[in-house]
Amino acid sequence: MQGTTGPFPVRPNKGPDLSDWLISLEGTEAGHRLALGLALMAAFLHAVFGALQKGRHDPWLSRGAIDASYGLMAAPFALFVVPWPESYMWPIFGIVWLIHIAYKTLQAMAYTKGSYTVVYPVVRGTGPLFTVIGAYLLFGETFSGTQWLGVAVLLAGIFGLAAYNLRYLETDRETLGIALILAVATGLFVALYTTYDAYGIRATADPFTFLAWFFMIDGAAMPIYAFLRWRAMIHRPTLGPLMLRGLAGGIIAPLSFGSIMLATRLDKVGEAAVLRETSTVFAALIGWLVLKETVGPRRIALMALIALGAIIVEMGG
Repeated sequence: MQGTTGPFPVRPNKGPDLSDWLISLEGTEAGHRLALGLALMAAFLHAVFGALQKGRHDPWLSRGAIDASYGLMAAPFALFVVPWPESYMWPIFGIVWLIHIAYKTLQAMAYTKGSYTVVYPVVRGTGPLFTVIGAYLLFGETFSGTQWLGVAVLLAGIFGLAAYNLRYLETDRETLGIALILAVATGLFVALYTTYDAYGIRATADPFTFLAWFFMIDGAAMPIYAFLRWRAMIHRPTLGPLMLRGLAGGIIAPLSFGSIMLATRLDKVGEAAVLRETSTVFAALIGWLVLKETVGPRRIALMALIALGAIIVEMGG
């Protein structure tokens, strides 16, 4: 790629700022620790984000309100604060946009057809496995034997949690099969966007340029569909609570997705993706504390297994 030194483009000469500090940490132990913290923060926020989309509103409307919020919030930063993207970034943004549209469509379909506590673990369980494979193909990243053991332990906990929730599922059983197929397909696109977003944020000189323009562009499509869907409804939900939910999601989404994108620039894509999947633990806790679902000793043991797998991956790196 033209105008690059090593793996990343050269930033124009300017005074030190947050981007300079972040870039200075790439490939360092401090950068590794920061990436770990960012991945775990993304895990918690992603579980909250998933619960917001699955809440009492139609998932398509919730997603549209969320995307509109973060698209509008990102626009001033993209247009007036961060450096403009390099010319070669526009095709990358186009592919990123298409991948995320497909991901959000599949996720909304899965949430429409299946229970959150079943669908979410399946999505998050398939995502890291595909991401580790994708990171190897795109970036040449490899996992040690110990780390693969950690991945296996984490996936056992995630899919065990999905199976446990499935066994005691009381609703949505008639659409369960299609919901699980959609969940696996969504997991595949989670891996695809995680890997390609990592490529995109590494391709531009300033990582915050990628983030600001990504969220502005990404927020442009779903609100249009959500508005058309809302207008066609016989019983339209009140816009006030829906937009309030959208505002909350619009704040959480950039923090969650932005954190994992920055983590993949600072450190290994596969490790960040696996650590993010501790979001399943946070999702189960949200189901218990917020959605008032029952959490017994078996689910606690499965959540502990997920956390143990993430620890093994981190310690084996």
